[in-house]
Amino acid sequence: MAKILTIETSTALCSVALCIDSKCVASRRSGLDRSHASMTAVYCDEVLKEAGLKPGELDAVCISDGPGSYTGLRVGLSTAKGLCFGAGLKLLSVRSLDVLAEMGAELRPSAALIVPMVDARRMEVYTARYAAGETGPERISEIEALIVEEGAFADVPHDCIFIGDGAVKCREAIGRGEFIEAYPDAAAMGRMAEKEYAAQQWRDVAYCEPFYLKDFVATSPKKKLF
Repeated sequence: MAKILTIETSTALCSVALCIDSKCVASRRSGLDRSHASMTAVYCDEVLKEAGLKPGELDAVCISDGPGSYTGLRVGLSTAKGLCFGAGLKLLSVRSLDVLAEMGAELRPSAALIVPMVDARRMEVYTARYAAGETGPERISEIEALIVEEGAFADVPHDCIFIGDGAVKCREAIGRGEFIEAYPDAAAMGRMAEKEYAAQQWRDVAYCEPFYLKDFVATSPKKKLF
C-alpha cells in the first residue's frame, strides 16, 4: 500500500494530493491563476499534516511532467525533487494529458474516445487521443502540439469528449463532440502513480527534466522597463 504525494502544475492552476493505495485521501487546489511558486510547497505541507504524515513516511512523489506551462512545470518538478532529495524518496512522473484523460473517463465512463487538450495559446493545443481501457484510458496516439483548424478531428465520433483548458476554444472549429473545460488535478493521479510505483518506473532525481514537447521561446516585453 504505497503512500504517494502527487503534484500537478502544468497549467494555470496548481494542485497537490496525497494518494494511499491509489485513493486520494487529502488534496489542495489553487483558485488563483499562476500561484505555483507561492502555493505548491505550502499545499504539500498542508496535505501531509492533514494526513498526519511526515515527508519521510511517504513512499514516493509523483509529478505531472507536461506538456504545459514552462514555469509551472519547473516549479512542480523543483518542489518534487526537493522532497525526494530531503526525505530519500522515489520520484515518479506521468503526463499531464494522461491526467486529463483520467478525469474525462471518470466524468463520462461511457465515452469511447477522450481527447484531452492543454492550452498552448492561440488555436494551438497539446493533445493526444485515448480509448477506453479495462483499467483506465489508454493513449492511442502520440502527444503532439496541434494548431486546431476548421474541420479538425472530422474522423472522431460525435460522442467524443474533448477535455482541458484548451478544449472549449476549439469547439467551433471542431464542430462535434462534448467539450469540458478542466485543469489537470493531482487528485486524479492516484491510479497512474500507483501503477508507475508498482512497475518501479523511478525517475532520476538529479537529471529528470519536464516534458516540454516544444522548445522554449523567450519574448521581449512590449514596454521597456528602463
